[in-house]
Amino acid sequence: ALETLKMFEKKDSRVKSAAATNLSFLYYLENELAQATNYADLAVNSDRYNPAALTNKGNTVFANGDYEKAAEFYKEALRNDSSCTEALYNLGLTYKRLNRIDEALDCFLKLHAILQNSAQVLHQIANIYEIMEDPGQAIEWLMQLISVVPTDPHVLSKLGKLHDNEGDKSQAFHYYYESYRYYPSNIEVIEWLGAYYID
Repeated sequence: ALETLKMFEKKDSRVKSAAATNLSFLYYLENELAQATNYADLAVNSDRYNPAALTNKGNTVFANGDYEKAAEFYKEALRNDSSCTEALYNLGLTYKRLNRIDEALDCFLKLHAILQNSAQVLHQIANIYEIMEDPGQAIEWLMQLISVVPTDPHVLSKLGKLHDNEGDKSQAFHYYYESYRYYPSNIEVIEWLGAYYID
């Protein structure tokens, strides 16, 4: 893939930008941040209005820990294409990292309106409500999440934990037991079930 894309580097700016965008993403996936950054810069310089190039640039900046600057690139990508879901998702993650929780929630709720059955988006919204110490809302969003991924043991145990914290032992048992059915090696779940049976 890298070899093929490098053949397009010499073409006109639009093709060069598209090739550099893909090269940047491939290097990013391989965790070669220096190369990913070089190609992200090339893609942005070739076409400043390419939302994918700006998102990749934001990703390389994010990986280097400069979250404020990453947010700027994601916002610029969204100004060029308001339907760029990758930029919106990554902007939400960036706000989360910056502890700007309300803004992160806003990003993920906008994304949910676009991608209604996205497990990742539902998980992020539930997690943010958990951070905001609103277990009722967290449970509600996790319930939507298990309607999309009903066999995810991590989500089921999270529901068990939230119900347990709320004092609802029977619901907690139900979700912990379901989690155990799908993944019987989680020590935390086994310990909870053991203690429940002792009680």
